[in-house]
Amino acid sequence: MSDLIRRKSTWIGAAIAAVLVIMGAATGGVGGALVMLGMFGVASGLWGVVALGRTWIGPTRRLHGVIAAGAALAVVIAGGSMLPRAAEPAPVVERPTVAASASPSASAAPAPTPTESATPSPTPTADPVETEVPAEDAPAPVAATGPALAAAQALGVKGRAPRTGYDRDLFGSGWKDPDRSGCDARNDILARDLAGATFRGPCTVMTGSLADPYSGQAIAFERGETTSQAVQIDHVVALSDAWQKGAQSWTDEQRVAFANDPLNLLAVDGPTNAAKSDGDTATWLPPNKAFRCAYVARQVAVKASYGLWVTSAEQDAMVRVLTTCPDEQLPSGGEVAPGAAYAQVAQPAPVEQAPDPEPAPVVEEPAPAPVVEEPAPVEQAPAQENVYYANCDAVRAAGAAPLHAGEPGYETPRLDRDGDGIACE
Repeated sequence: MSDLIRRKSTWIGAAIAAVLVIMGAATGGVGGALVMLGMFGVASGLWGVVALGRTWIGPTRRLHGVIAAGAALAVVIAGGSMLPRAAEPAPVVERPTVAASASPSASAAPAPTPTESATPSPTPTADPVETEVPAEDAPAPVAATGPALAAAQALGVKGRAPRTGYDRDLFGSGWKDPDRSGCDARNDILARDLAGATFRGPCTVMTGSLADPYSGQAIAFERGETTSQAVQIDHVVALSDAWQKGAQSWTDEQRVAFANDPLNLLAVDGPTNAAKSDGDTATWLPPNKAFRCAYVARQVAVKASYGLWVTSAEQDAMVRVLTTCPDEQLPSGGEVAPGAAYAQVAQPAPVEQAPDPEPAPVVEEPAPAPVVEEPAPVEQAPAQENVYYANCDAVRAAGAAPLHAGEPGYETPRLDRDGDGIACE
């Protein structure tokens, strides 16, 4: 090969090598540059062997080409070991799904058995307040069956939403007939929970005896303006409490069904029910300790059935009570036999009515001569003040609840929805 051709081929080969080194360095750093340079050397050495010793670097022997190709291959291997490696993706670990009906041991270690307080109600605990309650965040309803303790641990936990906008009428005006029996829910519950109930017509409960689950006392019920309030129908999960824990996003039909569901209704002592107000498990428990497990289990069943959440303080209180009775089951529906789940309360003995005495014979005497008297002046009764209440909340705020027929502001059926003569019980 002439000197001119050899010089030209040398410059061309060097230029090609430089370009390959730059490309390798741009994509793989030093390792990439070595790989590209080594591959060029391997190609040049093999071409020297094939071309009978003639390469771009001048005359040589075939042995030299083999040696050059082997050395270049070592450079390729060294450069390849220096190339950066792609990071392996982290393994994906799936969290196991825990069923709502799982046993307490499968989801959490059993809590220690608490020592019950001597006071009838727990100390109220302040709950965090949420400013908004998106409907999509509300927990979905679950089947309310199985152990009450496991169901309480599975309830959704969130902060209490504001009470803003709450009105009793949002849950329906008056009592409805959810089972289509022809009788409203109030009379259905009285008939279910009172022993020895008597009726006027097919529905209206007139008298009976209540083994009150809240106080543990026996209470005689008699319908009337001054006596009906002795026994009241309590929403176990108060309507206001439900409003603050998910019911704001319900339809009107869902709220009406909730307010008339027998699962959420109990006939109880009126004053004790008034003391409960709209408290949840964290702020109120029945004074009758023998009924607390059944009471909390019923609250859990209602909240699970309707997808209502609980606050963290409320769930802690539920678990604390139900830990003392781990075998307590959720009630199924509201058709409970009168007194079946209540504490043993003595029922009042029936009172035997004495026979009416026979009337004495009437002896007619001659009528005395009429005496003409001057009519006494008639005092004019002061006119009643014209009072109007927008709703029962206004009646309670004015301290006038309950209203009886004839009292200022009493109206039926707007305020006295069941027409028993007592409004805003």
